[in-house]
This record gives sequence, C-alpha cells and structure tokens, in this order.
Amino acid sequence: MAILSGIARSLLAATVFAATVVIGSVAMSSLAVAETEYDASKVPKCAEPHLTILRRTVPEGYAIFEKMKDKKLFTVWFRCSDTQLDLTTAVHEGVHILSSDIEAYPLINGDTVPLVADLKTLFRPGLVAPRYKADNTFVSTYLGPGQATSAEQFGYLLNELNAYTHDLNAAVKLRRLSRQDYDVFHRDGLAALMSFTAAYVERARADDKTTWAALQGAAVKRTVTTLWAQAEQVMGASCRVPRYAYEAAEFLAPVCAANIRHGLGLLLGRPPLCPVTCLRTTAAAN
Repeated sequence: MAILSGIARSLLAATVFAATVVIGSVAMSSLAVAETEYDASKVPKCAEPHLTILRRTVPEGYAIFEKMKDKKLFTVWFRCSDTQLDLTTAVHEGVHILSSDIEAYPLINGDTVPLVADLKTLFRPGLVAPRYKADNTFVSTYLGPGQATSAEQFGYLLNELNAYTHDLNAAVKLRRLSRQDYDVFHRDGLAALMSFTAAYVERARADDKTTWAALQGAAVKRTVTTLWAQAEQVMGASCRVPRYAYEAAEFLAPVCAANIRHGLGLLLGRPPLCPVTCLRTTAAAN
C-alpha cells in the first residue's frame, strides 16, 4: 500500500476476505493503487458529479474539500466506479491533508481541536498491539512496526480516529449509493481505531504515570475527549445500517466493557458509551 507524504497519510487498511468483499473504505481496485499511479495533476471525469452529491448529501464532508489548499488531493481518490466508496475514501484522506494544512483536527461540526504533538511524555501506540491478533490488518497497519506513523505517535493515532469518524459519517449519509455486488465494511475502521485509542489510554492509566499525566493536561484531554465523543456519536448512528461490519463487534467489545474506572472513563468523567446494536451486527447477520 502506498504511503503518501503529509500528516498520517497512510492508506486505509484493507483485507480481502473474498473476491467481492471490501474492508473499511478500500475497494479491491484501490488495493492496486501504487505511488506511480498517484497523479494529482489529473482531475477524474466523475469529479463534478461526485462533488455535487457530496455537497448535497454530506455538507460536512464537502467542507473538508473546500478547506483543503490543494483540492486535487481530494479528487485524486475518485476511481469513478463506486460513488460511495470514492467519496468516503476522499473524505478520509482529505481529513488527513486538512489536518496538516491547518495544524488541527477538523471536526464534523466545523470546529477544530488542537493537534497532539509528538511529546516524549507519550509512549508509542504500537505498545498496545499485543492486546490484539497480530495478523489482523488494522492492527498490523496502524500499530505494527515500520508501518503507519500512528504506531509511533499518539497524535497520529488520533488523526486516524478522526479520519475514520468522518469516513463512517459520510458512508452512513451516502448509504443509498452502496453497491450491492460487494460489501464495504465501513464500520470496521472506526471500531478498530476506537479500540486502539481506548487501549492506549487504559495502558497509560495502569502502567505509565508519565503518559497518564500528559493525557490529563487540559489541552490534550480536551482533544482526546472531543474526538472520542464525536466517534461515539457517529458509531452509534451507524448501527442501524446493515452490511457495514465484519469485525467491528470484536473491536468494540473491550470498549463496551470499560467502566468509569477505565482510563477513558476517568478522562470523560463517565463510562464510554457502548453502541449495543453494533455488537449484534455481524457480516453473517447482514
């Protein structure tokens, strides 16, 4: 998978379970994208109709496009064979680029929260990887050694959490455009990043006093709790949409088991919300 320049620009994690199955916001055609194919000088023919749909259906996603300095870095993700997939992928990657442009995390409501810098007081997110199956694609991509920056810096892990939140929000609003010949498991990416974030905060509480103290600093705490609450809202709203999850329930299980004494519970001042309906939604049931 190509790694593009800029803040946390790793491609969305994907695993092909079958010839017609897609994970996150990456279709099989997107898996073949290499850096040699990345040509921001070309505007896809479907760009105008795609953007019209995005502006009308997901105005907050269109706002990401509008605020980007180089708008071709948004439309370059359009493959023109799956409108929903093109737009959710572009929104996800656009959030990464805009975060770099404005040096802040853009929120769905149009506000921003400060980036969490690469502080020496924060341990590597990759240290929570042993809590998960090593062969899981989301785990290896976002927490594995030598992969995405999210494995090295907590601020980049939050960047991915935010990007997947915007991604799933767009997917839900564009659900009527879902193709029926393959499944795109939009919910899995956000579920994975929520799980990784929760695991990181809990490990800090239990085992790393220096990191735990840093997370309780006013600015960092506000960023973490704001991004988390946004993710909770979007995840909960997605639960009613069928065919959007393959392994989301597994990732969300430890989040649902957390209580007020969990690291996140202490930061939030309440237990993390559990999207109960999402736990009942599996690929088989869909």
